[in-house]
Amino acid sequence: MTHLWIRAESRPNEERVGITPDGVKTLLQKGFRVTLEDSATRVIATQAYQDAGAEIAPEGSWPDAPKDAIIFGLKELPEADTPLIHRHIMFGHAYKGQAAGARLLKRFVAGGGTLYDLEYLVAENGRRVAAFGYWAGYAGAAVSVLAYAAQRDGGICPAVNTWKNKDALLADLRAALGSDNLPKAIVIGALGRVGTGASDLCEALGIAVTKWDMAETAHGGPFPEVLEHELFFNCILAMPGCPVFVPESAKTDPRALRVIGDVACDPQSEYSPIKVYNLETTWETPVTRAADDPVLDVMAIDNLPSLLPLESSEDFAGQLFEHLAALDDMDSGVWGRAFATFNDHKPKG
Repeated sequence: MTHLWIRAESRPNEERVGITPDGVKTLLQKGFRVTLEDSATRVIATQAYQDAGAEIAPEGSWPDAPKDAIIFGLKELPEADTPLIHRHIMFGHAYKGQAAGARLLKRFVAGGGTLYDLEYLVAENGRRVAAFGYWAGYAGAAVSVLAYAAQRDGGICPAVNTWKNKDALLADLRAALGSDNLPKAIVIGALGRVGTGASDLCEALGIAVTKWDMAETAHGGPFPEVLEHELFFNCILAMPGCPVFVPESAKTDPRALRVIGDVACDPQSEYSPIKVYNLETTWETPVTRAADDPVLDVMAIDNLPSLLPLESSEDFAGQLFEHLAALDDMDSGVWGRAFATFNDHKPKG
């Protein structure tokens, strides 16, 4: 019997979950055993999972789970050096040379466990089977609009927190932005999940959007059009060959641009296409002020979907569920490929 153990998230401001109560009910009907850790912050109440038939365990009790249980969470585990004996499904952030990732992989090797990294859960064509991209784009555009509204009123974007749902978010944005003299926005990466989310948020507010993707950026730049829009949303990942969309000179160049929403958020990479800042921002301090005259703010929060935990959880859970339902065969398909990726990256010897 496959035993799925859904752990509580330990990261601050993390209310998301990767499976819904309906998903749990279906797994139980397929013969799975499902345990859910209690959580006071999870966006879907523990009682809903208990009503669906899940066994309830204390928060943070996963280290004592039966060895054959598959531990399922979204974000990283609490930092420690204790060996990991279980199979874990989560975003490990461990395969790109991160210091914390190297430490995590050593824990797996020491305990004989396995990481099935959600970022590397891919179909045969290499495309990820489940992602939070749409809601990252939606929430990133939302915080950037709040920054623009605050800036227009002579201030700077205040701290942000989770919204109950999309409707509550839009109501707050409309109150802050008003309906007159709306900014113009440009989205690069508009055909992807992230860019679609950013574009949809703008259109819901009546903000005109210029949508660019590979065809419009293929010439490699420069891109003076970016500076002609008040809002710019970067929705493509930094990688070798990525052109520069906002050079450092934009701080002093003539421009309409007032807020950059760097949803892809990789400022410390040498390949970052935005050269006016170099550190991520936070919920407490959502923007960094890159220039004062005229003002230029950059939003670069790295856990944006958590701002809309209900919609992002339901969307992600829907994408992932068919693969969770196949956990009784972890040697093939997406799980087999994730296992091979883990073996390729774990420390040897």
